[in-house]
Amino acid sequence: MMISALPLSAQTTALSDAGLKDWIAEFKPNALAAGIDAGLYDTAMATVTFAPKVVERDRNQSEFTKTIWNYLDTAVSDLRVSNGKAALKRQQETLSAVEAKYGVPAEIITAIWGLESAYGTFRGSDPVLNSMASLAYDGRRAAFFEEQVIAALTILQSGDTKADALRGSWAGAMGHTQFMPGSFIDHAVDWTGDGKRDIWSDDPRDALASAAAYLKANGWVTGQPWGVEVRIPDGFDYLLANREVLKSPADWAALGVLDTAGAPVPDHGAAAILLPAGAEGAAFMVFKNFEVLESYNTADAYVIAVGHLADRIAGAAPLKSGWPLGDRALSYAERIELQELLTAQGFDTQKIDAKIGPLTVNAVRNWQAAKGEVPDGYASPRMLELIRSAR
Repeated sequence: MMISALPLSAQTTALSDAGLKDWIAEFKPNALAAGIDAGLYDTAMATVTFAPKVVERDRNQSEFTKTIWNYLDTAVSDLRVSNGKAALKRQQETLSAVEAKYGVPAEIITAIWGLESAYGTFRGSDPVLNSMASLAYDGRRAAFFEEQVIAALTILQSGDTKADALRGSWAGAMGHTQFMPGSFIDHAVDWTGDGKRDIWSDDPRDALASAAAYLKANGWVTGQPWGVEVRIPDGFDYLLANREVLKSPADWAALGVLDTAGAPVPDHGAAAILLPAGAEGAAFMVFKNFEVLESYNTADAYVIAVGHLADRIAGAAPLKSGWPLGDRALSYAERIELQELLTAQGFDTQKIDAKIGPLTVNAVRNWQAAKGEVPDGYASPRMLELIRSAR
């Protein structure tokens, strides 16, 4: 039941409560085949209504994005740090026990809690089944959201919560640590031992333990940091600042890459150099646990925010390096244009999706190297102008 031949506004208008009811009836055999009880399906889905605003938000790409320094100003504000220290203190017994069991530092779990729900303050109030069913019915990412509908119904069937409490963000992320229904099924735990995996209530303990279990299942390396802020020496070969180039901290030190105090970074395993704002911004030596945090949210800015917030909660100082404050973020249209121009000029970004991820960063870096620019992979407004002029 996918509507794709119409303009966006018409597509959303063409969807309706009546259409969703038809989809619910058609989807029932799939749910029953997945083990959902027929009576539960009928009862839970009887009150589900179409959520047009959810579909519109899912379909509409954000026109502008923040620079990483603006994002970090909010994500790791002094208030969020102080609130994080207080939240960790309140849940110290639980977080210490969770860390002992899963090997994930209490500060990392607290930082995720802080970024995902402001330490439980904003857990989301949208009915999850409304959101997931509306997005599955919309059809743009039908397979994913159909899985989420079944997962949400499985949560109800297992008795972890009741239908009126199954609420979350508009996108379906739930509870203190904002689990999608499918992630809940795979990774949520009953830390309190009351027979329910309750990530929704005022008690955050199940949610905090579940976040740790999630990271552990995704490969968290106990005792390894997410990353360390470093200084890049003059004359550094910026082609080495590539997530695919891994070296030991000792080998990076031999190339002049040291921590902000001028000392070699301790040997925590193979690491890459990350320049989220190019050669003029902060640099990080990132380890396997950076990749593990990406399983929670793939954006570099988010992972850096979680890691740095955790460090700050633990008592570390703010970042020491500056940022190219005169720059602005590229708009959505500019990011599309950048990818199209790079690909047309022989530097394939592999996707035209407005996301400045590793593939686009590598394409920018290769373009820069070919044109005699510093190959730092930074997609800045200046770089877009240079790529435009090279057509």
